[in-house]
Order: sequence, then C-alpha cells, then structure tokens
Amino acid sequence: MPKPEQTARPHRPTLVLVGHGMVGQHFLEAAAERGLTASHRIVVLCEEPRPAYDRVRLTSYFAGRTPDELSLTDREFIERHGIELYVGDAAEGFDRAARTVTARSGRVFAYDTLVLATGSYPFVPPVPGKDATGCFVYRTIEDLLAIEEYAKARATTGAVVGGGLLGLEAAGALRGLGLATHIVEFAPRLMPVQVDEGGGAALLRTITGMGLTVHTGTGTQEIVTDDDGAVRAMKLSDGSELATDLVVFSAGVRPRDRLAREHGLVVGERGGITVDERCRTSDPDVYAIGECAQASDGRVYGLVAPGYEMAQTAAAAIADAECAGFTGADLSTKLKLLGVDVASFGDAHGTADGCLDVVYADSRSGTYKKLVMGAGGELLGGILVGDAEAYGLLRPLTGTVPPLPAEQLVLPAGAGAPAALGPEALPGSAVICNCHNVTKDAVQACATLPEVKKCTKAGTGCGSCVKVINRLLPASGDRGLCGCFGQTRQELYEIVRALRITSYRALLDAHGRDAARGGEGCEVCKPAVGSIIASLAPTIGAESHVLDGEQAALQDTNDHFLANLQKNGSYSVVPRIPGGEITPEKLIVIGEVARDFGLYTKITGGQRIDLLGARVEQLPMIWARLVDAGFESGHAYGKALRTVKSCVGQTWCRYGVQDSVRMAIDLELRYRGLRAPHKLKSAVSGCARECAEAQSKDFGVIATASGWNLYVGGNGGAAPRHADLLAQDLDDTELVRLIDRFLMFYIRTADRLERTSAWLERIDGGLDHVRDVVVHDSLGIGAELEVLMADHVTHYRDEWADTLDDPERLARFVSFVNAPGTPDPTVRFVPERRQIKPDLPLLSIDHRPLEGSVAP
Repeated sequence: MPKPEQTARPHRPTLVLVGHGMVGQHFLEAAAERGLTASHRIVVLCEEPRPAYDRVRLTSYFAGRTPDELSLTDREFIERHGIELYVGDAAEGFDRAARTVTARSGRVFAYDTLVLATGSYPFVPPVPGKDATGCFVYRTIEDLLAIEEYAKARATTGAVVGGGLLGLEAAGALRGLGLATHIVEFAPRLMPVQVDEGGGAALLRTITGMGLTVHTGTGTQEIVTDDDGAVRAMKLSDGSELATDLVVFSAGVRPRDRLAREHGLVVGERGGITVDERCRTSDPDVYAIGECAQASDGRVYGLVAPGYEMAQTAAAAIADAECAGFTGADLSTKLKLLGVDVASFGDAHGTADGCLDVVYADSRSGTYKKLVMGAGGELLGGILVGDAEAYGLLRPLTGTVPPLPAEQLVLPAGAGAPAALGPEALPGSAVICNCHNVTKDAVQACATLPEVKKCTKAGTGCGSCVKVINRLLPASGDRGLCGCFGQTRQELYEIVRALRITSYRALLDAHGRDAARGGEGCEVCKPAVGSIIASLAPTIGAESHVLDGEQAALQDTNDHFLANLQKNGSYSVVPRIPGGEITPEKLIVIGEVARDFGLYTKITGGQRIDLLGARVEQLPMIWARLVDAGFESGHAYGKALRTVKSCVGQTWCRYGVQDSVRMAIDLELRYRGLRAPHKLKSAVSGCARECAEAQSKDFGVIATASGWNLYVGGNGGAAPRHADLLAQDLDDTELVRLIDRFLMFYIRTADRLERTSAWLERIDGGLDHVRDVVVHDSLGIGAELEVLMADHVTHYRDEWADTLDDPERLARFVSFVNAPGTPDPTVRFVPERRQIKPDLPLLSIDHRPLEGSVAP
C-alpha cells in the first residue's frame, strides 16, 4: 500500500479538500481569509480535468464564452497560498481511523481535517435506453463539449427531459445549436419548484413563442434506438412518441455522498451527508459543504449561495473563529432562462396560514407578478416572470411591511399610482447580495462598485444585485462634461438634437456655464461637441464635412488631416476595404501607391492595409490615386466605424452556414463614416467557430443555421471584454434594424470617449435595459433611432473625395502655412527590412543632458 505523502513541514496540520467546484474554491478563499493557508498545508483533489469554473453560467459557453473565461481559479492565488491542487485526480476513499485519503492516482494523503465538497450528480430516470448513443446529461463543461460535437454531427432534433432551471438552460443550448427543441416535464408546469400555475403559464407562452415545443404533465418511458444503438425517438407516458436524435437528461440532481456512505458517516434518509450548524459531519474531523451536505435544518441546498455560506462557516469552524453557524438559507433566485427573467423569493407559493396573493398578469407581454402578503401586511414572498426588475428591492423587504401598498409594487408604470420604492426604503440590515450575504450597511461603507466587489464580493456572484448596489452608492457631485458645460454628453446630445443647434459657439453661449460663455471652450468639450454635431448633421442641417467652417477647429489632431499622426510627424493612410474583400487590381494599386510614395505597408488586424510614412502635403496626392481606383476613406483617424471583419463564410468554408462576407460588406458600407463617442469595430463570422472574432467587437454577428446572432459591447485592447448576446436567430432585415437602434442609442447616451463595453457596464440596467430598448422598444424610441440612422446612410459622402474637390480644404495640407511648398525637414526615415521606419534619433539630436549630469 502506498505510504501517505509527507509534507516538507511536518509540524503543520494538513487539510484535505475533496472537490474543487464553485463551493470548494470559495472555501479556499475563505480559508485564506481566516489564515488557514498559512497555518495548514492545503491539499485539493479535483475530479474534473479542469479546476473550478462558473457552473451557474455554464450555458454561456454556447453564447461564445470559452472554458477559460468561465474559470474561477486564479493560478496566482493558488501559488501564493501554497495550495497543492491535483486536477483530474478524484478521491477514491478515505480511512477515518488512519486519517488518510486515497486518490485515483494512488497518492495517499494524511489529513488532520477533511472537507468534503463533492457536489451533486445528475439524476437520470431509470428508463430503458437511457445509456444509448445520443443521451447526455447537462452538468459539466465536458458534457457541453460532448453535446455540441454530437449535435453538429448527428442531430437535427433534440429533447430535454426536465423543465426546471437547468432543463430550460439545456433547451436554450440546443436551440442555439440549431436543433428543433422539445422540453418534457413530468409536472403540470415548467419550473414547478420556483413558480406557481400562473407563472408557469406565462413562462410557457413565452417559450413556445420562441419556437420550442413543451410537453408538460407527461414523463419519459423509453428511449427508442435505431439499429446502431443511437437515439431515434422517445416514448412518453401519455402514449405518444417523440422523434428526436439527441436527449439531454436534466431531471434534477442528487447529493454525491458515496464516499461518506462507504466510510461510515451519517447520511440523510433521502441523501446528503448530515452536518451540524458548523458543517461538521458525524466525525468531528470531517466537514461537508455544498450540495453533498444535508444541513442542520434537514435540507440539501442545490443553490450556490447556501454553499458559499457553508464554505464560510466551515472555514471559520476549522480556524476556531466566531461564527453564527449555518442553520438554513434563503432560496430566492433570479435567473434569465431562454431570455426570460424569472425570479422567486421567500414564501413564493403562499404556504403560510392566512396569507393573501396580490397578482398582476399580462399575457400579451408574458408578464406575471405575484406577491404573497401576510395577515399583518408583511411581504412574505413573490414570483416574477417576464419582468423581474423589482426583485433586487422586493427580496430584501421580505418579512417587513413594505412602504407602499402591494398593488403599487406589481403594477407597471402608468397602470396605477407611480411606485417610488427605492433602495433608501430598505433597512441597513437588509441583505442586498444573497450570494455573499452582504447587507445594505456593508455596501454603503464603500464608495464605488469596484470597491464593493473587492471588499465584500457583492455583485461578483449571479450579478442580480448590481443595479441596487449602484443606486446605494453615493452619486458624484458635478456631472458636467467639463469646466465649460454643466451638462453630461448625453444631455448635450439631446439639446443639440431637440434645438437643432449647428455650431459649438451657439451651444456654448446658450447652454455653457456662465463663466465659459463667450470664451473659446476647452480641449475636452470641443471635440466632444464636434462629434455630436457630426453624428446629427443630416438631421439638424449642420455642415456635414468635418473640415467645413467651425467644425474644422473642433476636431482632434487626426481629424484635422483625415489621417493618423505617427510618432515622427508623418501620417498613415488606411483605405476602406469592406469586409476584407479586395480584388487583385485594387491590391496592385495599393502596392503602386506605396512604392511611388515610399510608404511602409502593413496588413492590419482589421483586414485592411495600412500605408505609413506619408508627409502631410502628400496626403491629397495619395488619396487621389486611391479614390480614382475606387477606394475611399477607412476612417482609421476618427471616432467612427473602423472595420467590419469577416471570415470567408459559407461561400468557401465547409463549416460556414451563412454568407458572412456579404453581410460584413453590407454592414460596413451602411455604417461607414458614422461618428460616435469612440471608435467602433465589428466583425461577422460565418459559423460558431468564430474565425472573425466577432465577440471581441463593439457589435459582432455570428451566423446560425436559422439566421444571425447579434453580440454587443465587446472589445480587445488593454481591458478586453467579451461581447454579450443581444438577440439570436435574426433574419437580415431584423439584424440590421437592431444594429441601427443599438448604435444610435449608444451614440445618444454614451459619455465622451466611452467605448460600448464601458457604456454597457455603466448604463443603468446594463444589458437587460439595452435589450429592452433596442429589441423590445420599451422607451418607444425605436422608430426615431432608425430614422436617425437612415439620415446618416442617405447623406454619407466620402471625406477624402470631398476634400479633393474643395480647394479651400486642400489648402490646409501643408507643413508650414507661411511656406506651403516646404516639407518638414524633421520627418525623415531610415531603411529596415526592405521598407522604411521613422528616423527617431533625428528627433532627439537637440536633447542635451542637464547641467551637472554626465553624458553617456
């Protein structure tokens, strides 16, 4: 028998953690906070082939998130605390007398304290054929990878057994893979644990409206296979047969308590390792936390928030620290399933004696709201389907008498007396973040959202509390754009649009701060206002060219010369190549221009060709050659649309499902020249393999078998952000309509120099609010946004060609106003790799060491 592994420091007690899921990782963080990583040797046995990841957001894999992006494990944290993490090496057993754990690899670890965080396993009904080829469970990343591979290769129809939380997520995944999808639920309604009959009906209407087929009140009796042993149908308990190529079992979970059972620990009658209030099992040296444990109240909790509380409790108990103990948890949940908001909290089903229901239902919008009120007027619980906006405020009020009548809390705005309930109505002890048990008082002890997340972890779990947190934080004082304007950029946009103000001077004199009126403005507000006027020019009747009249004086350095200024004073020229598609003839023209003007050439990441090293007086001559060949400005210099990348799509690629090149060209030609608060980048991928990297763009499009998925708010750079799915399975017309709305809503509401990624995280309501406005037209401005975009498209003109046709504009392209024919002598180049590069030493020849210093 292998000997127990010895620690290099035998005097330190050893803590072995079995299981490294979300709860296991949270335990490690709690252990580090309690000093256990310093006082103990920590060994972690992880069964899966990857360390802890976000199982709550597992389905986001099908929206483009990679396994690495789902990871919750910070390698630096593991190394800093000296944690020994064994991935893919599950615990096979333990010896309580010898106090050792044996891993699958054969390693044997001695322990002083053992923590079991083995989680749960999917329940698969014992029906004939359940192990057939094409049957899957929905629990791990490996499960998802297997489902994806099988669906793409062998399936056109899929069925999910189970209509609960995970079942609906699985159905959404199958739908996203292009399968005709069925949901089979034995209960009479979907999500029977979380919602009542009315909520289930609202959910059913919405989901069937998405094209999914739901079978409730019936169970699976048999999986029917073909001659090769693969799934071909399901027999249901109502006597019907459902043709399907793929089956996903998502009929609940069971505690993984096998190790405890086999080694004599007490387990509950219906499963789960029995623990006390400090999460100790019947062996005082063994703890159990998360879904594998039966808490002291006799329940097994399948949500992550109670698991986190148990992890904190166990860490405190092992560290001999004061701890209130774990006696039960709030089962409130808020999720977005298949794009539908669903939330329940408190006594959602009204089991208390004498309780009454206050209900609002609108079958047209798929909205259902129910509050359960006690005899004394206290809020006992509730169910929200379709519109869960109030969840963050209602849940903390559970057990109290709300400051407003219950009917005002469920009626939509405009349908009754306006409800003014806000976070200020919550007591300081109200729990704002249920995942991490953070109160209102703890939130308000911080000044900013990043500080809240760092100090309390609130907002880092499911994220449903972020909106309330933002409303609890102190508002900054002066929100003005700069010292010249007391208004925000958004407010200035509305003023310019509503009053049709066409000049910076008129705006400053009429709406600037008193001290700024009549002045020259500043370098903050001039380009910001210039951008606003340029984006609204067709609508308000302003000069459309950025070099016309007053507009020219408002532009940033690059816009002054319609080219990007480089480090030695030269400029780059980037012609537009829509979708990255270019003919050999145009390639030859670019090569000839670069050769004739001695320019450095570089293929960009946006599928264009950058020509660098042009002197300012050469720019019009270069443009003339390019325009004559059919090129136009690529707007690489402006806060505008840069590129729409594409892969080759279904025209050439054997994996492509749509013509991504055509769509990319259409989008780039539609939005070219669109001025915005910041640069805009886009891409179109012809299939889910995502070769065009659309999910790292401000707006990205990915082809599906049924149309297009639209992603928004992504960017690369120093602070990369993965784009969020806004809408899916769109036809061409609907896709363009939603992009029109999204871009104009962004231009209308973003701050100065704010990328779509930062805007999406800052704007009140985040992605959900943007989706409501853009997709569902919740503000009733959809048509107005479309008109604004139509004005832009209709009035677009190429800035290079227009400049070449105007002698007054051409006159500015000189190095010295008083010597127009004289080139700047400091703009010099030296050869490198058969091209040129800036002669930077030339720029520093006048630099001398400070007096008293020693020259090198």
